[in-house]
Amino acid sequence: MTETAENRMSIEGYGRKAPSRFVEASGFVVEEATGTKVTGYVDLGPDHHTPWGVVHGGLYATIVESAGSIGASAAVLDRGQFAVGVNNSTDFLRSTTGCRASVTAEPLQQGRTQQLWLVIIADEATGTVLARGQLRLQNVPLPQ
Repeated sequence: MTETAENRMSIEGYGRKAPSRFVEASGFVVEEATGTKVTGYVDLGPDHHTPWGVVHGGLYATIVESAGSIGASAAVLDRGQFAVGVNNSTDFLRSTTGCRASVTAEPLQQGRTQQLWLVIIADEATGTVLARGQLRLQNVPLPQ
């Protein structure tokens, strides 16, 4: 898919200037968002812990959903569409008590009606992959 000004603008082009309160609470910060790549980071720490003192897997699933949805929506924005997740399969590979984790999302397949995105969450300092997820999304018309 060729990058256009519209899909580089991603969510801002639809009038979304800030993340939702849910994404904001996760701590996920988007640095780059296009129809072919989303990058960012999250500072993992005690606010994200399970009762056993490690980062909760639900946070990783949230980031996979968020990063993939942002990129997939940017990819179809110029068609008057956005993308909604229909399946999120996130594998939790390594536990951590905290670190700055990098987030990289890229499409595996971008079709007319569906997309499949791969999201990698890794310890920024060591490169250790903490979680990886595949997100299948449906392209749907923007709300009126």
